Amino acid sequence: MTEHITEDTSAPTATITYLPTARATEGSWYVIEDQPEPPATDPGTDTLILDKAREILADVTAPAPAKPIEKVVDLDAFDDAPLIPAWMKTYEGWAQFSGVFYRARRRGFRRWVRRQRTDQGHVRQFGRGARRMHEWVVGFEGVRVQGAAHTAHVLTREARAASRQARFTPRILGSKKELAMKTAEKATAAAEQAVALHKKAKKDRNRARNLRAGVVYGPPLTAIGGGYVTTGWLGATAGALATFGAGAFAGRKPYEEDADWTSEWRSLGDGDRMTAPMLDQAFRAAKVIGSEETLRVVQMPMLDTRGAWTAVLDLPPGIPAKRAIRATDELAAAFGVEEAQVSLAKRGRSGRVELYVSRDLPFTDKAKPGPLLALEAAANFWGPISIGPDVRGLPISISVVERSGLVGGEPGAGKSASGNTILLAAALDPRVILWLADGKGGGDLEPFEHLCQAFEGDADPEAFYEMLLDLIKDMKARYALLKKLGKRKITEELANKHPELRQLLLWVDELMFYTTDEEYGKKITKALRNLVSRGRAAGIVTFCATQKPGSDVVDTSLRDLLSIRWALRCTTPEASDTILGKGAAASGYSAKTIQAEMRGAGFLWAEGTNPTMVRADYYTDEQVEELLARATEWRRKAGTLPSAPLTLADQLRHQGDEDALILARVLDVFTAHATEDGPVEWLPGQLLVDELKAAGHPVTAEKLGALVQRTDADKVKRPWGEKGSRLAGYPLERVEAAATARFGLTA
Repeated sequence: MTEHITEDTSAPTATITYLPTARATEGSWYVIEDQPEPPATDPGTDTLILDKAREILADVTAPAPAKPIEKVVDLDAFDDAPLIPAWMKTYEGWAQFSGVFYRARRRGFRRWVRRQRTDQGHVRQFGRGARRMHEWVVGFEGVRVQGAAHTAHVLTREARAASRQARFTPRILGSKKELAMKTAEKATAAAEQAVALHKKAKKDRNRARNLRAGVVYGPPLTAIGGGYVTTGWLGATAGALATFGAGAFAGRKPYEEDADWTSEWRSLGDGDRMTAPMLDQAFRAAKVIGSEETLRVVQMPMLDTRGAWTAVLDLPPGIPAKRAIRATDELAAAFGVEEAQVSLAKRGRSGRVELYVSRDLPFTDKAKPGPLLALEAAANFWGPISIGPDVRGLPISISVVERSGLVGGEPGAGKSASGNTILLAAALDPRVILWLADGKGGGDLEPFEHLCQAFEGDADPEAFYEMLLDLIKDMKARYALLKKLGKRKITEELANKHPELRQLLLWVDELMFYTTDEEYGKKITKALRNLVSRGRAAGIVTFCATQKPGSDVVDTSLRDLLSIRWALRCTTPEASDTILGKGAAASGYSAKTIQAEMRGAGFLWAEGTNPTMVRADYYTDEQVEELLARATEWRRKAGTLPSAPLTLADQLRHQGDEDALILARVLDVFTAHATEDGPVEWLPGQLLVDELKAAGHPVTAEKLGALVQRTDADKVKRPWGEKGSRLAGYPLERVEAAATARFGLTA
């Protein structure tokens, strides 16, 4: 380091040079290049120079650090434009504004597209506007022209008739001829005046129409034509768009509201919404409430998932719910729908009703599969049984424990399908004992025969009466066991412990055929009344089905004991009352209102409830077979499947008597010779003897004749075989009679 001292010492300076010993330390970030060696100086001088440099450096003060300039931006501050924050002018603000604007425009475009499908679409608006402007152009002068034309035609015909009468009046009549001529002249003058008025009315109409047509059609034609002349097709397009916009503006209001003069008479049947004023109007029209009274809406009218209207209403004080229910027909007329579409039920208290109005006629769609098809285990007949959906689509179930029922309706109403809901539920419970009687003899109950402990399918009143007597004996045995066990009635737990006390279902189809029989009708009625009145506590459930259970078909003493009533479609309200009870139709529950399309629907009335419109679950023939196959398997596993009835031959073999075995073999020979047409009615005696000997029974013709007694007519020889040889023989009827008489068996 060298200091050069000059004469001017006012601003001392120092020059610093690198010392020879200065080297870059290890790891430093700078590099000192090699520099030439400084000139040699005196050591004392070097010391003086260094001290002077230290003094100069000590006097020099470091400058104060510069303070950074901080710019504070208030993002909530506003500039001169009102309600526009400062951050809106930033990049992020403009981006957000652009996104909002884009999304708003896109949503607006979508709304515009959806709007075009409605009555507020621009095309429909233009159509309404064009129609309204055209109607204004046409005007009302046409009515005056038509009236003048009609008057002119009438007067012209009268003038023509008067002229004809004057022309053909003989001149010799004098005054009559003159009077006829004057009448003809007056009629002609009146006709000419009427024709002139007609012409004037037409002229005025045309002048007014032309003037209005110029006002309406002139500007669009001028705009389109002028635009085409000025700028070609572009101008014509602009004129057409302007015309379209003007027409849409003129038709912005729906035309129907302007032209509908009957809006106050519209109803649910016309597609209107159910409102509180509509409810008041309908109930007033049905005479349920007075003209000055109103309903209190507890639950506002609303649409359910099926598209039906439902509401809960409070009637004015002093008006019971049954008054509204009785007026179902009048309410349906006020709502503009069918009576079957309106359903009214009491809700909680006497003056509160629940109104349900379906969109279409209920129960006309295809029935859904019944719930029994989904069963993976045996059913429980002690619990609730699914009957079917009501008009709201809600499932309806009933309990048949200690109950009895009556199902009635006209032919084709769906009694067989309705009965299957109860019969299948009983069949799918292996614990239930089935006793069935088919008074129709048509085979509807035949698929259940192999599950029945007793079955009468031939529509035989005598056989049915014997069945009832056997059932009464079983009922007495049940009561004897209950008395022994110290119980009053059968419960599910008790029936599970004692199989002889299992539930028993007696189903009688077409009861009318049995009760109207001259010989056994009264006996059957008495036996049924005994079973229904006493058998409930013994676990015997009785159901009867018939067409019209009037007093001439079913005695009222029996009918009134049947607690469950199911009225399918009936032809008259009186027929409906014979099922549901007297006064049901007057209370608004009439099966007469059920339409023919609503097959399987009916009013179900269980104890303690009002009748409910229910459609029975429907099972096809294939589904019935599938369910009965399950029932058979479950009963076989449970050991409750009834054994097939023994034939007369098998009964004879169980006797263990030699003569019984001979007669059993004779019956087997008859069975072996049966054909497709049926069993053979007669066989030769020699053939029977040979078959008996072949089976190990050394029987002679004399012994066989002693076993089977024949009359002289039975001993007559008959042709047999291909050659037609006449042989004596034995009729099948005589063989069966001999077996049943000697051993007390049944064929």
